[in-house]
Amino acid sequence: MTWMRLTGLIRKEVYEIVRDPSSIAIAFVLPLALLLIFGYGVSLDARGVPIAVVVDHPTTLTASFIGQLQQSRWFVPIHYAGEAQAQKAVTDGSAAAAVWLRNDFTRRALSGSPAPIHVIVNGVDANQARIIENYLNGAWSVWIEQQAQASGIHTRAPVVAEARVWFNPAMRSRDYLVPGLIAIIMTLIGALLTALVVAREWERGTMEGIMVTPSGKMEILLGKLIPYFVLGMGGMLFSTLMAVFLFRVPLRGSIPLLLACSSLFLLTALGMGLLISILARNQFVAGMVAIVATFLPAFILSGFLFDIHSMPKVVQLLTHVIAARYFVGLLQTLFLAGNIWSIIVSNCLGLAILCVLFLGLAVIRFRKRLD
Repeated sequence: MTWMRLTGLIRKEVYEIVRDPSSIAIAFVLPLALLLIFGYGVSLDARGVPIAVVVDHPTTLTASFIGQLQQSRWFVPIHYAGEAQAQKAVTDGSAAAAVWLRNDFTRRALSGSPAPIHVIVNGVDANQARIIENYLNGAWSVWIEQQAQASGIHTRAPVVAEARVWFNPAMRSRDYLVPGLIAIIMTLIGALLTALVVAREWERGTMEGIMVTPSGKMEILLGKLIPYFVLGMGGMLFSTLMAVFLFRVPLRGSIPLLLACSSLFLLTALGMGLLISILARNQFVAGMVAIVATFLPAFILSGFLFDIHSMPKVVQLLTHVIAARYFVGLLQTLFLAGNIWSIIVSNCLGLAILCVLFLGLAVIRFRKRLD
């Protein structure tokens, strides 16, 4: 390997990037579009949930409870004349839940008897149903406390739980999702950047010219890897700036450590793409394989949306070969918790193993032959 030949190959690849802006679009436009779509479109918070409200006998007490729901940012109460109409609203999707205060609600509440509230929750989306149920229980508890204080009744419980939320005290799902989104997007970008490189050379017929040069296969591979590594790190920096300044996600970890972890992951993703481009000599096939083999497994099996520990044991074992699994954990830790070395070291070790594996396979599979 000589420095002159390597710099010549790098310069050639830079000219290719400048002449074909698709690589620049993949590195910068793609993360911009995906972060905007997923960052604003995907949310685990249930806000502004329409709920049907039925009050058989309106009183000051029922108005107070309904007012508690109206003041909540979680609900948008919609009044219905009867229970049948409210159930129909839940059935056809106009409301996610229904709350029914019966005729004897005020009388039983004022007499000290149990005054049940009839609640119907649409359980088609089980996760949202659990969230709505918890929100309604919270609104009910707050209202009970307010009514007790207004009546001068002491309601202090013998045991009081004082909850403290670490790392995401505002409990914004966006703070949790955006770092994971960056990992998923960078998986796709890293694989696509190099998946089309060698395949493009075969399609355009320029691979023959590279084969007859005195450059070794390590020089050829490094000449293609280095420019796209720099381009990918630019896309990673751009995504991080969007997360911090646009989505207001806190960055509590070390920036040099973030760059080091991102470099290791990007080398792994580029290695995957390079291996795909060596095996597939068609750009379309290479692009489709890159999406299916990197983006979809990363989205489903990385722990970004679905808890890995809740998956079957076989699937949990499968996640260990998904590079995004380690990078999602790294980014969520560095953004929200800081430099937690036990998590950082273990995830970096997993990435290092996959990086050596994919780059090693790319070196083994690449040959300076036309067959």
